[in-house]
Amino acid sequence: MRAYEFERFGGPTVLTPVERPRPEPGVGEVRVRVMATSVNPLDCRLRQNGAGMVELPARVGYDVSGVVDALGPGVERFAVGDAVFYTPRLFEPGSYAEYHVEQAGIVASKPPSLSHAEAASLPVVACTAWAALFDRAGVELGDRVLVHGGGGVGSMAIQLAAAAGARPVCVAGAATLAQAERLGAAAAVDYREGPFAEGLVDEPAFDVVLSTVGGNAPAQSVELMAAGGTIVDVVGEAAGVAEPAKLRNITVEFMALERARSTLKAVAAAVAAGQLEPVIDRIYPLAEVAQAHRDLEAGGRTGKLVLTVDS
Repeated sequence: MRAYEFERFGGPTVLTPVERPRPEPGVGEVRVRVMATSVNPLDCRLRQNGAGMVELPARVGYDVSGVVDALGPGVERFAVGDAVFYTPRLFEPGSYAEYHVEQAGIVASKPPSLSHAEAASLPVVACTAWAALFDRAGVELGDRVLVHGGGGVGSMAIQLAAAAGARPVCVAGAATLAQAERLGAAAAVDYREGPFAEGLVDEPAFDVVLSTVGGNAPAQSVELMAAGGTIVDVVGEAAGVAEPAKLRNITVEFMALERARSTLKAVAAAVAAGQLEPVIDRIYPLAEVAQAHRDLEAGGRTGKLVLTVDS
């Protein structure tokens, strides 16, 4: 099968096509004919330096939409030909390939209303947003939610918070402000036009802050929050937040996505209910994966960069 891997760390040009044997599913696994995958910031970091998470040669890619091609022993939930989507496990070969093997327990049925390209844009970002808002922050009806970042995870969080009856507000770049409001943000502020707190002085205190951008955004959000609120950071770079948060009894949560079928099913249900839509910036063939990495690293993306896989 054709796959795209790298034998050394570096820029996008290290991604090269290789031929690999088609993987065989083991006990409890399914083999999926990958129809589409996507590019996430993690893919770029791993390609650049490995982040202590991959061994060379390496294949990354952490979104899949495709069709079950073969079943390993003990798999009864799926049949050959089923359309599925999921987030591959870390520390295993990723999805920049024509076929991928995954544990059936973290695979879910693809939302039937979505194309494979649309479905492949969802697993990482939508599941991360769901886990951050509901599993970690416990967002409820009437909560006021501040979302830092209007692309990827942010665009999913805005929609999910609005669907739950919360009041999301977004801080983002100019390119995604109108999109954030279209997706359900009650207000959207351009962080480049000055301290974002100044643009939110008329907003009620926030119960939840979700940061998809890291840096000083969480610390600078504390003054806008109600005492006892929750900050969830999905980047892990919330500089200087501990002391001001402690003084306000604000909980700070750092999270990484846990693979779970239950979360994928919740995302699929939100799609079916018309509460969640994919947000795609551009679709490329898998052969243009290096260009997709360049474009993601250049910034300014308004949604996911999706890769379609031809047989």
